[in-house]
Parts: sequence; C-alpha cells; structure tokens
Amino acid sequence: MSEDVFTEVPQEFAAPAQSDTVDPEMMEMMEVKRVTDLIRVEIHKAVIGNDNVIDGILAGLLAGGHVLLEGVPGTAKTLLVRALALAIRADFSRIQFTPDLMPSDITGTRIFDMQAGEFRFRRGPVFTDLLLADEINRTPAKTQAALLESMQERKVTVDGEPNPLPDLFMVFATQNPVEFEGTYPLPEAQLDRFLLKIQVSYPSQSDEIGLLKRYHAGFDAGQLDTADITPVSDRAMIARCRSLVEKVKIEDALFKYIVLLVDATRSHRQLVLGASPRASIALLQVAKALAAIYGRDYVVPDDIKKIATQVLGHRIIVRPDAEIEGIGPDRIIEGILDQIDVPR
Repeated sequence: MSEDVFTEVPQEFAAPAQSDTVDPEMMEMMEVKRVTDLIRVEIHKAVIGNDNVIDGILAGLLAGGHVLLEGVPGTAKTLLVRALALAIRADFSRIQFTPDLMPSDITGTRIFDMQAGEFRFRRGPVFTDLLLADEINRTPAKTQAALLESMQERKVTVDGEPNPLPDLFMVFATQNPVEFEGTYPLPEAQLDRFLLKIQVSYPSQSDEIGLLKRYHAGFDAGQLDTADITPVSDRAMIARCRSLVEKVKIEDALFKYIVLLVDATRSHRQLVLGASPRASIALLQVAKALAAIYGRDYVVPDDIKKIATQVLGHRIIVRPDAEIEGIGPDRIIEGILDQIDVPR
C-alpha cells in the first residue's frame, strides 16, 4: 500500500473555526467523529447495513483492542475488515485458519541464509497493521495460542529475541458459531484478549435487496477496487484519534456503574465464571471510544449499556443447566443491566 501520509480531514468535513464560546475539547472529539464518519462512508461502499457491527469495529480501532466477529459464512465479516484497511490506508494480512495450520505459519520462522551463513528470521503474516484471522476456531488450541503473545504483548519472541509489531496492530478474528461441525472453542484465556465480540447477523430484506442490486451493477467483493473505496485516514490520524479518546471524561458514578455490572457477573447463579477486572477496563475503554465516535468528550450511561454485551458476553461462562434452558450470555447481561440502577 501507499506510504503517503494523510494529515488532514477532507475539506468538506473540516472543523469549523473555533470561537470563544466553543469548548476546545469538544472540538477535538468532533474531529474524531468526522474521521470515523468518513471511514463509515467508505466501508458502506462495500458493505450494506451492519451499522452496529461497524460502530463496534470503529470503537475497537480507537480503543486499540482486538475484535472477534462471529457469524455464519457469507455475512461479510471478511469484507468488513478488508474495506476498513483500505479506508485507513493500513497494511492488511489474512490467515485462513485450518486444522493443519502451525504456529510458525502465523508468527514466522528462522531459516538458514546460505549466502550469509547464518539463520535469519522470516516474518510471518502477523507483522501487519490489521490481521484477519479467518475462521480462527477451525484450528486446534495450540495454533490458536500462537496469537496470544502477539495480542497481549504486541510482539513475537523467537529464540528469546523480541520482534515488535506495528503500533496500529489489531487482530480481527472471525469464527463460525461453535456448534458448527469442525470447530474448536477458543480457550478462555484467548477469548479474554478480545476487547469485543460482535455478532454478525443476516441482513434485513431491504439490505439484501440493495446487495443484489449492487452486484447486478458490477460490484465484486473479490475485487474491492470496483467499490472505489478512498483512503480517508492513515496510521498517524488513527494514532491521533486514539490519543484524543484517552482524554474523554467519565464521572465517578460511572466508574462505580461499570464495577457493579462486572461484579454482578461474578455472583450470578446462572454463571460458572464471571468477568475479570480486564473486562472492567475494556468497558471503560470502549465506552470512551464510543463517546468520541458520537462527538462527545464525556461518557454517558448509554455508551456503557450499548456495548456491555459485546464486551462481557465472551468473558463469562453459562452453567450447563441454564444453557439447556436456552439462556445465553447476552440474555444474562441484559438482565443484569435491567437490575442495576443507572446513574443520573
């Protein structure tokens, strides 16, 4: 991809001139909103609908966390990530996870250089900005675990030598529902490394009609140049947006609200395992990112409620007897949200 540096928001989305009556911090958050709105427009050139999914992906991007996309085949999970990479001018790699995939196929391996007479490290596809781990639950736990260090430490250690990953590095993993044949459930330790788990559902009838019309007009998901996606950001702009997200304010009452939500999962009678403190941190990070996406420099309770199931759902384990009754993580979290008083 081009290494040209994108330094400005396009003129039509340029910020209005500041006045004495405008809060400078709010103006900065409006800059984040303008950038994410532009990215959303470009993604929609390839993907119809999925607005909530796109919001989650953008929140994960600004919070600097990894995202797990779950849905049946053919629901544009891969296409979403490819379109995002083009829109932000990011390097992109895709790994198709299969039962015979080896850890070195992900991280890279040392090979002997005959000319130099020494071993050299050949980097694997994990050394990229956006890594698409496609159908991650099609491969056994040993290979799934090869991503753990990369996701948590943002480096790959080979023969005791650390190899840092790019600053923008993110894993977007896709998986089929676990009841599908030939799948291996992700271990809890790895699930906890994903900031968000987003369910990608079937499109509405109107969206699917629009999809058919787009393909009839010549669109080809395999050739994204037919979608005319224009880069509207780059690594530097995303880094700036991430720094602005860190400035988003949150009241003490909302810190307590987050803790009450997470703590309620630890004593819930229908759960074997509740959410860890990492889940509390994730709720805070994503809520701040979501507030910035909406152009605010402060978090409101609805930001937390909107993403609670996506942040907590994959971090809890439902008791087998509750699962038999058809009770899933999302239903339990929604019940907890109804029970905890919202700060005013």
